[in-house]
Amino acid sequence: MGGHSPTQYLYNPFDILLFLRDKLFRPYWFETGTPSFLIKLLMEKRFPVPRLEHLEAGETILSSFDVDYIEPEPLLFQTGYITIKNVKRIGPRTFYLLSYPNLEVKMSFTDHLLNWYTQVPAEKERIINKLIRYLAEANLEGMREVFYSFFASIPHDWYRKSEIQNYEGFYASVFYAYFAALGVDVKVEDATSHGRLDMAVLFDDHCFLFEFKVVEIEPQGKALEQLKAKKYHEKYLSKCQKLYLIGVEFSRQERNIVNFSWEKVLPRN
Repeated sequence: MGGHSPTQYLYNPFDILLFLRDKLFRPYWFETGTPSFLIKLLMEKRFPVPRLEHLEAGETILSSFDVDYIEPEPLLFQTGYITIKNVKRIGPRTFYLLSYPNLEVKMSFTDHLLNWYTQVPAEKERIINKLIRYLAEANLEGMREVFYSFFASIPHDWYRKSEIQNYEGFYASVFYAYFAALGVDVKVEDATSHGRLDMAVLFDDHCFLFEFKVVEIEPQGKALEQLKAKKYHEKYLSKCQKLYLIGVEFSRQERNIVNFSWEKVLPRN
């Protein structure tokens, strides 16, 4: 391999024919395969979707595929939605760092995930169009309204069937999926000298740092408080002209955002 980390390549001749027919670059590979079963599995297993940015797995997990006991990691890997980015050996064991193979798959997968959440693709598109505009304008109030409206629009029956409101990672996964579907730079569980930041969204010269909490687990007001106390923003001061700390708190009972507060961090002189 010449010192390079191994990469998984996927060759799909049918998609090449579609490209030659249309003369346009499009996510044909994704569009010709429907990952509905995979997304349902992720929800059933309560798999934190942001983990797909950097997922660690051992040899046993990647090589196993038991139809009677399917786990998300081998299915994601064997279907090409994640690929090996790096290999690490610790003693006799080998560990693999996995992530999306490219931006196209990442955007397409999270876009399909949002379709599954909303059941109304047109509404999802309207939200995406608003969200990219609010990021460019650093319109935090608009951003809050977008996500509040999204959670409010999810039918009660959908919650009843899936009980997804009891899955803490669901709420953060929705935020992550929207930003990832936009194709902007999203970092999750980003390590700093003070701990790990839940999510950072970088767009042009704006940096938005998020901390997520569920009020049935921690008291209201803790999200923004933790962002400030841990000083996660110090890592981003040299990268951003405008930097915002955003604490987002959800309620399982209300099935929505109950607190969305933010502060702008002034750059150092």
